[in-house]
Amino acid sequence: MSDDYIVEGQIIDIGEVQSFDSGFTKLQFVVKTDGDYPQEIALNLVKDRTNLIDRHELGDRVIAHFNLRGNPYNGRWFVDLNCWRIESPDGGAATDAPPDMTPEDVGGGTETADDLPF
Repeated sequence: MSDDYIVEGQIIDIGEVQSFDSGFTKLQFVVKTDGDYPQEIALNLVKDRTNLIDRHELGDRVIAHFNLRGNPYNGRWFVDLNCWRIESPDGGAATDAPPDMTPEDVGGGTETADDLPF
């Protein structure tokens, strides 16, 4: 099973960068899919990847590559969709993470339960 997933659609929301006391940063954006039953999918950009959205704006069509991350917090489980690449469906330039980072680096920090940014 691959850890790489994609979603294609239109950007309908771009949040602000959030910074936490631990130094962790995150930005959430939302992509609305097409089809008979469109979905509004919230994806996170974390750490050095928060700037991947800078080339895009509301209304842009994108293909977002992401990994699934599950985290326990106070006896509950949470799932994050951590984006590591954004590209245009028309073959335009992709916005990728710095070359020294891999998809596995996204969200793979060492935060403790008290540091989790939910």
